[in-house]
Parts: sequence; structure tokens; C-alpha cells
Amino acid sequence: MIPTLYWEKDAVMILDQRKLPGRTVFIPCRDMRRVIYCIQTLATRGAPAIGVAAAMGLALAAQAIRVKDPARFRARFRERAEVMRAARPTAVNLSWAVDRCLALLDVGPDNVETLKAMLRRESQIMLDEDVAINRAMGRFGAELVPDGATVLTHCNAGSLATGGYGTALGVVYAAREAGKQVAVIADETRPLLQGARLTAWEMVLEGIPVRVAVDGAVGAIMSKGLVDLAVVGADRIAMNGDVANKIGTFNVALQAQRHGVPFYVAAPLSTIDPNAASGADIPIEERDPREVLELAGKRIAPSGAQALNFAFDVTPHDLVAAIITEKGVLRPPFTQSLGKAKAAA
Repeated sequence: MIPTLYWEKDAVMILDQRKLPGRTVFIPCRDMRRVIYCIQTLATRGAPAIGVAAAMGLALAAQAIRVKDPARFRARFRERAEVMRAARPTAVNLSWAVDRCLALLDVGPDNVETLKAMLRRESQIMLDEDVAINRAMGRFGAELVPDGATVLTHCNAGSLATGGYGTALGVVYAAREAGKQVAVIADETRPLLQGARLTAWEMVLEGIPVRVAVDGAVGAIMSKGLVDLAVVGADRIAMNGDVANKIGTFNVALQAQRHGVPFYVAAPLSTIDPNAASGADIPIEERDPREVLELAGKRIAPSGAQALNFAFDVTPHDLVAAIITEKGVLRPPFTQSLGKAKAAA
């Protein structure tokens, strides 16, 4: 699997997913502003990958602070941490990573160079942990996949959306590693086509059969019995089990309920937001209307037309059969199972 992001000497190398599948290009980031640019422009995307990128960006920010006094260093670092926190609103892993770096700073020694080294090391630990978490999640999720199953997924929740391996697609990878035959139907996922460009690309690279379907075809596909289960990722999960994910996920869940197809969410415990009681507490990002009104930089809607461009929607918890985490498969009532899992984390 091609890495999504990694350290190369004093630079964070970020795979530019905007160029896929046509070109494989890495963006060298030598300061926090460049990492934020990659997060905001979707050069890197997916909640777990955003979290790791944020930690790496903060390590770069720490290196750029030229003071020797620990108190002044901590004050300036906290300022930069809040700038990173505001990079994108919906993916809770970003704030989780920022808080983890700030917590490390609070318990670290009163030596600036040691603090900088600790932050750099912590970002690598978070990357390694993410891969391990995804593999554990995949093993639990694979138990839900029948041999010979076709899995429908929405957006991209594979290795590209994480530090490596993937969440929803990690379930697919793990099922295959367990000796099961598995195929994938990837929704296009408009307007940025992450399913067609990224999920399909991952599946082709890994030799897993994949077919791309337009978003509006989900009902027809399920009505024909072509789907055995749906597995998606998440950008934020409320404590009642409401799930924020890429726009169109709610529609997939509704069709799954109508046609008796199990609808699963695969996400690490860091994606569960203890401060969100329900989906009403999750901020939904609205992005540039041009992403809807244009295609490959060319206007496809008539001049004067406006756009609604919600990047995410919220799937109510009653449509979710289970949430697959690195600690096991959590089932309803989610207020109990999520609460217990978060308390034990």
C-alpha cells in the first residue's frame, strides 16, 4: 500500500490525493501552514489521516518556535495548536490529535529542545498506532463479512484515509487475508468522486474486484440483491451512535434499511466525540460551491445557478447495525456500548 504521509528528515511528505489516480505526487511540508493547506484543500483527507497530519504539522510548528524559555515556548505552541484545530470543523480526529499534543506538552520537561523532540516522536507514534488500530478493527469487522460477499462502501475509507490499511476498506482487506472471497461496489461519491478516484484505485492495486456505481443507483443495486452488506467510515460519531460521514452516507443507510442490508460503520475510538450527545452537536462543513458547479475546473452549471455543498451528513443511530472499532464490534443501544468503550479507552 502506498503511504499516505510520512516523515522524511525534517519534512512531512503528504500524498496529494487530488492528483489520484492519474499521478502519484507527494507534497513536502516543512512548516505547519503547508500541512494546513493540505488538510483544507483535501490533498490529505479522511479523519484518521487528518489527525496524524495535524500531529505532524504541530511538530513542525514546534521546530519553528525560536525561544529557549519553556513558558514562552508553551504559550506560542498553544497559539499554533488552536490554528491547527480550526483547519477543518467536522473530523473530530483533528481536535483529538491537537489535544493529545497539548497534553504531552503539559507533562513534558522544562527543556525546549526535549519538548520538540517529544512532539516529533509522538506524531510518529500516532502514525504507527493508527495502522495497528486499523488492522485490529479490520479483524473484528472481517467476522461480519460472509465468504463470497459483495460490500458496498461510500467515499474512501481505505489506506488513503488513514495512516495505513484503512477503516471500512480495512474490513475488506482483513476479510481477504482471512481467506474469504470479497468484492466491492464503490459509490462515486460526488462532488469530488473519492469513491471512483480513490477507493476504486486502492481496490485495483490490491487485486480486489471492484465496480463503480453512481450515488443515485444504491437503491436499484440493493433491490436487485447485489449487496450483502454496507460498510462506511466516519468523521465523527456522537455518543448516541449518530454518525457524520461523507455526504450521501445517510442515503446509503436509508436504502440499506429498506432492503434489509446490514449497514456498518468502521471507525477508531478516537472518532467518537464524548462532547457530542447526538448528531445535532456535530458541525457540518460547507465547502466551496465551485466543487459542485464545476468539473475539472470547467463550469457545468449555468451562470447564475448557486450550489449547496455540504461535505458531510449525519446518519441517525437507528439505521446503524453496529460500529466496528479496534476494541470490538459495538452494537445498540449505543449510548451504553459507546460510553463503555470510551471510558475504557
